[in-house]
Order: sequence, then C-alpha cells, then structure tokens
Amino acid sequence: MGGEACFRTGMGPLTPGVERIPPPVSYRGVWPGEDGSDVHYADYLEYVIEKEGGIGAFIAETVRNTDVQVPSQAYWQRIREICDRHNVLLIIDEIPNGMGRSGEWFTFQHYGITPDILCIGKGLGGGIVPMAAMITRDRFNIASSISLGHYTHEKSPVGCAAALATIEVIEQENLLQKVKADDAFLRDRLGAMKARYPIIGDVRGIGLLWGIELVTCTEKKTRATAEAEKVLYRCLEGGLSFKVSQGNVLQLSPPLTIERQDLVRALNIIEQAISDIEV
Repeated sequence: MGGEACFRTGMGPLTPGVERIPPPVSYRGVWPGEDGSDVHYADYLEYVIEKEGGIGAFIAETVRNTDVQVPSQAYWQRIREICDRHNVLLIIDEIPNGMGRSGEWFTFQHYGITPDILCIGKGLGGGIVPMAAMITRDRFNIASSISLGHYTHEKSPVGCAAALATIEVIEQENLLQKVKADDAFLRDRLGAMKARYPIIGDVRGIGLLWGIELVTCTEKKTRATAEAEKVLYRCLEGGLSFKVSQGNVLQLSPPLTIERQDLVRALNIIEQAISDIEV
C-alpha cells in the first residue's frame, strides 16, 4: 500500500486496488492553504471515495514519522467524520510512533479520534524483541472459531514478556509525562535555532519526534540536500546519529528514556554542525 517511491523501486506494482492521496503537508504541501489550514487535504479523501466507489478502508499514520508531518486536529476530525459517513474503516499505523513517543500512548489520542483498527509494533518490544500487534474494535471479533492468519511463530512468549515489560516501564517511570516535558523543551530550543539560522526552513514535531527541514532559500523552500548530508556527517563525528528524510529533513527520534543533559548535548552537536556548514 505504501506510496513512497523509494520503497517500491525495483519491486513492481504492489497491492492492486489501492488509491493514494496526498498527505496533509503544511510546509511544502501540493495544495498549500493561504491560511495554513490542511483540512482541504481531508476533503480529497471524500472525493476519491465517491469517485472510485467500493473503498473499504483508509490507512495512514496519524503523524508521518519519516519527514515528521504533524496534521491539525481539524484534519483528523474531518477524516474520522468522512470515514463514518461512507462506512469506510479507519486504520491507523502507530508502528513507529506508538507506545509513548508523542507523550500519549498513541498519537491518535492527541486528535480526539478512535480508529477502527490500530497497528502497533517496534516500540512494543522495547526496541529489543521484535513484537507487533493489531487491535480492533470489539465488533470486528466475529471469526473466533476460524483460524485466520495462523502461522508457526505466532504468540511468542518472549515477545509477550518484552511487551508487558515495556508497558510496565512506561507506566512506572512516568515516561509519558517526561516526554511531554521534553516536547516543550524541544519546541523552544528548536524554535530558537530556526530563528537564528536561515538554513532552517521549518521545525515541526511532537513529543520526542521532530524534524528540522533545511533549505537553501526560505522563500522558494529549495531543499538543502548537500547541506543536510554535511550536517549528518558532522554530527556523526560528534557522536550523534540520526537519519535524513526526503534528502533534507533531519529526523530526530531519541529514546523515550533520554536524560535531559543528553538531549541538550545532542542539540548542541546539531546546532554546532548547522553553524559550521552555514558559514
């Protein structure tokens, strides 16, 4: 179903019958709103549903993880309303962002919506043991006597132990509250960096997931791909690792347990690298 060309290159067509719509990108979206609104991206979902017919489900990340796109609450409220009105299931992918990264257990909780199906993984196993799960509304539990999706290595006892331990640690160490405090700190620090360095076109994020978009021209929003790579390698030399998305977005997703002094040190390394390449 994935719409990212880089993940499909050389593999031929994927699942047939899938329609894709543009994501609600506020900084360089295909349909920028004059007032900064992104609700009209949700309206395009309704257009596709009515045009194609027979749409069974809409699947998306609540917050895009790779280049860190954070939609408005109005967008997701509208998506939920459209899905309900057209009897379309809403499937939320929380695999990279779930289990506390946003300051809530799941990012959809920030938007006041409830998905019909929730997919989780990655953080569910504490970053150590591969573990994933699918959670649905109870009304979909209608095939309990049928062996659907049965496979040899399901119901991993080690994976379940890791998932339970992860949930306990998040609760016992109050990590959700900690992430919310980290969110406020990062918002202020990255906002100050954006005001200081013209190469930073945009900063956006939630909890402990943030993107720093580098541009060579703030007016044209030209991607600073070469500069982003230089910043990456400067940071690696300083002992900090992260990934670059879309060629120019520094994607920051530190562990939920990161101490404040380590977070400050990481940001200092990034700021120094940006300062060095901008000279």
